[in-house]
This record gives sequence, C-alpha cells and structure tokens, in this order.
Amino acid sequence: MSVALVTGSAGLIGSESARHFAGLGLDVVGIDNDLRKYFFGEDGSTAWTLARLSRELGGSYTHFDTDIRDRQGLEQIVKKYGADIAVVIHAAGQPSHDWAAKEPYTDFDVNAVGTLNVLENARQHCPETVFIHCSTNKVYGDRPNALPLVEQETRYEIEPGHPYEQGVTEEMSIDDCLHSIFGVSKVASDVMVQEYGRYFGMSTASFRCGTLTGPAHSAAELHGYLAYLMRCVMEGRTYNLYGYKGKMVRDVIHSRDVLSAFEAFFRAPRAGEIYNMGGCRFSNASHIEAFRIAGEITGREPQIKYVDQARVGDHQWWISSMAKFRSHYPDWHLTYDVPAILQEMYEANADVWVPK
Repeated sequence: MSVALVTGSAGLIGSESARHFAGLGLDVVGIDNDLRKYFFGEDGSTAWTLARLSRELGGSYTHFDTDIRDRQGLEQIVKKYGADIAVVIHAAGQPSHDWAAKEPYTDFDVNAVGTLNVLENARQHCPETVFIHCSTNKVYGDRPNALPLVEQETRYEIEPGHPYEQGVTEEMSIDDCLHSIFGVSKVASDVMVQEYGRYFGMSTASFRCGTLTGPAHSAAELHGYLAYLMRCVMEGRTYNLYGYKGKMVRDVIHSRDVLSAFEAFFRAPRAGEIYNMGGCRFSNASHIEAFRIAGEITGREPQIKYVDQARVGDHQWWISSMAKFRSHYPDWHLTYDVPAILQEMYEANADVWVPK
C-alpha cells in the first residue's frame, strides 16, 4: 500500500492533491479540522469540500479531524502508516495577512510550528517520503514593491528589459523588508522545510506559490482573491478593493496545474529545493482586468468599493519566474490562463453563486 498524506485536505490545494494522488493509485490520508471556518467564517468553511471529497474518493480516502498543532495526535496518524507514506503534501496553514495580525500566536503556531510538527513526524516515521510544502511568494515580503514599476492604464508593469521582466526568480532576497506577521510565519516554515532537506537529507521542496485558485476554492474576503472576486460579481456583492488604484498585478495558477508540478517533483524528487510557482507571463491579471473579464463572463456589472489604503505588505506587482522549475522538470507546462479559470469558476458555481 502506498499512501499520500495530505494536510489541509479539504482546502483548495489539499483537496486537489487528494484527488490527484488517488488518481495515481495511492490511498489518501487526509488531515483537516476546518480551521478555515474559524479564520474566515462560513464563507471560508471547507466542510462542503470534505463532503464532496469523501463521496468522490470513497474507500480510497481516510479522514482525520486533527489539528496540526496537536503533536501527539499527528504522531499517531503518521506512525500508523509509517513507511507506506510515499508523499506528504503539506497544504494546511493560516493564509491571510490581515487575519494573522489579529492572532499572531495562532498564525505562528499553525504555519511555523505546525509545519515543524509534520516535518519531524515524517523524519521519525517515514524519512524516505517525498515532502511537498505549500509556501508562498509572501516570503519575499514587500521587496517586490521596490522593483522599477511603470503605471499603465489598467495595471502596473515592470520596466522593459529588467532581469525580472519574465518574472521574479528565487534569487530575490527574503531579508530586510516588511513581511507582515503571516509572511514571517511562512518564512519560518519555508526555511525549515529546506533545512530538513539539506540537514537531514530528506526529499523536500517549498513551492512559493502566487495566487492559487480553482472552482474548489472556499472564497472569502481575506483570502482567495480571484475566486472571491468572481463570487462577488456573480452574487452582486460589493468587493472592497484595497489600494494601488486596483492596478496591482497577480499571476494566477489553477490548482490542477499546481498538482501536475507536485507530481513531477514526486516522481523525481530533490533535497531542500525552493521553487516559485505561479501563472508567470502565461496567466496574470490586475484586479481591474480581472473584474473586466468576470463582468464579460457573467454579464453582470461588478460592484466595487475602492479603499485608498493598500493592505500592509501587499504586492503591487507579482509575476513568478518558472524558469528554475522548468529547468528541473522540462515536461511540465501550464494549461489554464485567467479567462479560462474564471470561466470554469462561473460554470462550476452558477447554481450556488447566482441569485435566483
């Protein structure tokens, strides 16, 4: 028996991981206690995703309602499956800048200490496993905002000819900048995952993700911007747009494209790697551009309330360079761009998000 252990298994990337690795023939053990509902309220709850996942995967999926901060409870699970665990996908975490500032202890305990708990249990009970960590581009703090940007009609862009014109590489420093409390906890987890690869020789990777999205996203105002944007347009909700004239740029990657990257690493793992992971130049949009696309798809006029103050540590422009990952895994490629992602969201949620 080969097992994929997935933390945050009812979340966007966790549930996609469960489906993907079950499709490869692995039994899936999921760990998720719906902390997202605690963070973001009913909008953020992943209970509906867990119910659907259990129906779809049936006996190939085993669920544990365990908190990753619970070392003893976590150890019981990892020890039970032991050497059968072929891959760990660590997708659990507190993902919001703003929320982290309200409860710094909780944020750090979930993101940093929780990651250490999963890593150490893997080292003790399944050291040969492949360990995949969902990190974030927020480990770079606000350093990207120091890039030479040019204001255009609907977006900010980097100056032509800049070394990062095709996207920010992993060589950007993560030091001496403003991160937000959330960013700091993710830096700690990211570096710890690297260290378990370099110090202990485990097969580990931190994927520094940009905007992750897909129809399974439990979109909330404080996290999941593209899905929440589409939900607001479909439901007629007012979207609070914070700072930078709405021209801040995000690269966007579909959860299925993320999982194809995870599979590539799983099949040919390395030790202590870091990879930027996003839509790069293939899939990106400013908020203004995303609203335009969503309006065209739905036929509805977006309701926007602009707030001049940007969120602390928010990126003004972010596009990931995928050059390093592609050099290691040249067969991997992106399949979804922003219009395709928003169209799929619309079709998947029309019965739920469109008022009757």
